[in-house]
Amino acid sequence: MRRFRIILSLALLGSAASSSVAAQGSRLTAAASTRATTVVSLSTPRVQGQPAPTPLTIKVEYGQPHVRGRAGLPTELAKDGTVWRVGANAATTLTTEVDLTIGGAEVPKGAYSLYAVREGGKTLLIINKNTGQWGTEYDGSKDLVRVPLTSRTAAESLESLQIALVPAPTMPNSAARGILTIAWGTMALAAEWVVR
Repeated sequence: MRRFRIILSLALLGSAASSSVAAQGSRLTAAASTRATTVVSLSTPRVQGQPAPTPLTIKVEYGQPHVRGRAGLPTELAKDGTVWRVGANAATTLTTEVDLTIGGAEVPKGAYSLYAVREGGKTLLIINKNTGQWGTEYDGSKDLVRVPLTSRTAAESLESLQIALVPAPTMPNSAARGILTIAWGTMALAAEWVVR
C-alpha cells in the first residue's frame, strides 16, 4: 500500500510539472543570442607501440547573435573606428594550445579575445590579450596584433553569426593550416591561420 502511494504521488508530481511547462510553452521565446564553439584538433605523429598522444586544440567560443529581420549587420563595421566585439554578450575567446600565425601575425599559444574594426575601409581582426570580460569592455592597450581580413559579400544572408576554423588539406610533413571565417548576414570575413 505504501509503495502504491509513493508511485501515485510521483505520478501526480510529474503530471503537475509537465502541465506547468506546457502552460509556459506558449510564452517561451528564443533567446536573442546563443553560445557557440568551433574547435580544430591537431594530431601529433603516433609512435608505434605507444598510446596516441592527446590532440592539441585551437578553439573559438562566442556569443552567437541572430539577424531576426534586422539589416546591415554588424552596424559597428559600417564606419571607420568603431570596434565590434565579434559576437554577443561575453567577449569572443580564442584559445590555442599551439603557436600560430594568423593573417601573417605571430600569435603565441594562450587565450585571447577577438574584436574587429574597420580602418580606411578595410576590416581588421583585433587579437587582444585581455580575456574574461564582457564583450563591450574593449581595452586597446591590450592588443597583441591587428591583422587584415579579406572581405566579401555573400550571395545568401546567414541568420546566425558563424565563426569557423576551417582546416585546409596539408601535405605530409607540413604545418597544419586553414582559414578562420566570420560570417553573418551577407558579411563574410576571413584570415589564414598556420601552426608555427
